[in-house]
Amino acid sequence: MGDEKIPFTEHLEELRKRIIICFIAIGIGFAVCYSFAERIYLVLAKPLQQALPSDSSLIFTSPTEAFLTYLKTAFISGLFLAIPVILYQIWKFVAPGLYKNEAKYVVPFVISSSILFIGGALFGYLIVFPLGFKFLMSFTSESILALPSMREYFNFVTKLLLAFGLVFETPIFILFLTRMNIVTHQMLSRQRKYFILVAFVLGAVLTPPDVVTQTLMAVPLVILYELSVLIARIFAKKPTV
Repeated sequence: MGDEKIPFTEHLEELRKRIIICFIAIGIGFAVCYSFAERIYLVLAKPLQQALPSDSSLIFTSPTEAFLTYLKTAFISGLFLAIPVILYQIWKFVAPGLYKNEAKYVVPFVISSSILFIGGALFGYLIVFPLGFKFLMSFTSESILALPSMREYFNFVTKLLLAFGLVFETPIFILFLTRMNIVTHQMLSRQRKYFILVAFVLGAVLTPPDVVTQTLMAVPLVILYELSVLIARIFAKKPTV
């Protein structure tokens, strides 16, 4: 980190440059995914379709709903593809304010953040969704038929995927707070019992209201918290003499 102060206008220009690159990356991802939007949506809908009764199916209730849903699918898929580029641009924007020994972590940061985000989304899709939708579809009966809308399902599932992805970024977030001397591993250890409570509350909010899926969400959060405590212990700044 240098001693020279950079003018505020240069910060704005740098921010503008990084944002443009992010939009270009998302645009390229959208263009790539648009041709496969229907296939991607079918993959996204698989956990629900497997839980639906044989006489139920996804529907669309307006002439443009299917088309617009496929557009949204391509956009969100493109956003996921662009995540490494977006994280890299964020890092490059904040890197001038870091010390040289901290700036060298750009590649590990991008790789680990991408893996954690995608891993969180996959955890929700592969583990939580099948059990959650099975529970939710159990309310169908002879007089109540499940006919979920394409749009409503897409909005619901993408919010959950984003939530799972962001939650799995906890170790990276704790690493930054540790390097900024905002938190310490001693502090995190003392707050463990409160985080466990928060983890189960988040599990109740982010998943269907059954104990199994709530636990499946809460347990990984607790594991991530313990990993964060370990990270805080390893990467804590040494006190200067």
